[in-house]
Amino acid sequence: MKLELHGSYETTQNGTRQMYYCRCCRHIFSETQGTFLACLRKPISLISQVFKARTDGMGVNATCRVFGIAKNTLLHWECRFAVLKDVLMIFMLLHTFLRQMVEADELYTKVGKNVPVEECEGWTIVFMDRATRFIWEMKAGKKDRTLFFWGIKMLKQVIERTQDVTLVTDGERRYGKILFEICHEVVRSGALGRPPKVLRKNLRVRLKNKGDKGSKEGRDKYEAPQREHPETVQNIQNHEIHANHVEALNASIRRKNSAYTRRCNMYAKNVDGLQRTLNIFWVAHNFIRVHFTTKQVPAVAIGVLDAGLSWDSVFKMQKHNPVFC
Repeated sequence: MKLELHGSYETTQNGTRQMYYCRCCRHIFSETQGTFLACLRKPISLISQVFKARTDGMGVNATCRVFGIAKNTLLHWECRFAVLKDVLMIFMLLHTFLRQMVEADELYTKVGKNVPVEECEGWTIVFMDRATRFIWEMKAGKKDRTLFFWGIKMLKQVIERTQDVTLVTDGERRYGKILFEICHEVVRSGALGRPPKVLRKNLRVRLKNKGDKGSKEGRDKYEAPQREHPETVQNIQNHEIHANHVEALNASIRRKNSAYTRRCNMYAKNVDGLQRTLNIFWVAHNFIRVHFTTKQVPAVAIGVLDAGLSWDSVFKMQKHNPVFC
């Protein structure tokens, strides 16, 4: 083995930690090297309580008053913790899934100051698996093509790891249009003429036109906005085409993320700060907390973990390889 135990040292608040020696690069480093806990002196129990309070809807200033920490300290912790979303997403994309029914919807809050809705950067698109309540993506920004493109680009990676995918939305047609641009193929049947472009095999998109939006434009209430592969199994019933579960999630986000609380001044001051809170919520929702409907942690329900993670175990995850060689 390249690593060997070198010794240990006592911390002021968190007990004994081990030191390791790498025989290749001849570096000595702590067991917390490359983790969220590196160079932090506060007790882990205090940090856990702070993140629990933040993901329960407590604002930044209130959290600092209650736990006696500086605002810059809290923001520094959150920035370091938010990076773990990328680590856990890579872990998720290493697995293969049989079937996904993904609901897509948008959530709105103001950022910085009140501006017209079309100019606000507080729009958040959410992709969630219906059966397990696992959130695949939460991306904030201005509601334009760029935001939808980045969300669909993430969904494309999920599609490549899943054998059968259905995307259902409420009224927003850009999900289907951009997904068709990214995930299409050409059907060559031997017939004369240019072969048509269709969605990939076993990929379906269903749209529910809410209210009288569809009737005014002559559209059906339930429809497939893009041409699908002829070999794709059509087993979606009309009553299944809705985004009710992700709508319920949006209501939960407004309770548990202070940046989305209505009629208050706890909104995010910039889009990067808003995305930071979303990344923390993503980790807590998917890997730590038991969902009240499924009675399971979403990562357990989707089949990638045997048991949910604790705050302490997430803090100890490596953000990068601690070995310097």
